[in-house]
Amino acid sequence: MNEQHNPEIVAFIDRLAEVGSNYRMEEMEGLYTEDLGFLVLTPEGTIARFSKAEMFAEFRSRRDGGERPLSTEKRILHIEHEQQGDEATAVLYRRMSDRASPAFYELRLRRTNGDWQVSGETVLPWPDLTTVKGFLPPREH
Repeated sequence: MNEQHNPEIVAFIDRLAEVGSNYRMEEMEGLYTEDLGFLVLTPEGTIARFSKAEMFAEFRSRRDGGERPLSTEKRILHIEHEQQGDEATAVLYRRMSDRASPAFYELRLRRTNGDWQVSGETVLPWPDLTTVKGFLPPREH
């Protein structure tokens, strides 16, 4: 199935990956809402929640510490968006580096004053697709 994605949202996601991966903090500021909730699955199986300030502090620290830019590697898997709607959800495959594990990203987007912003992100480990059986067990009858 060749799904057509909303080109405006695709362009926003491309910009988001480019700006964030290169630690361009001033540009990043306008790409995220103030009430951003950044959720990450921890190795202990719990969810850690980070605010916009906490997430930006990590990116700023990496930039100021001389870290190399991150990879912009991504694949948009799905975008859920109603016509004329001001909210959307995008699901992506994302890999920040060949030294980092690939991740499953859910971006919760909100259009504010005509511009898309990220209001929430959920990051989970990318599954080993050879072992995925589905979220429901097979039917018995």
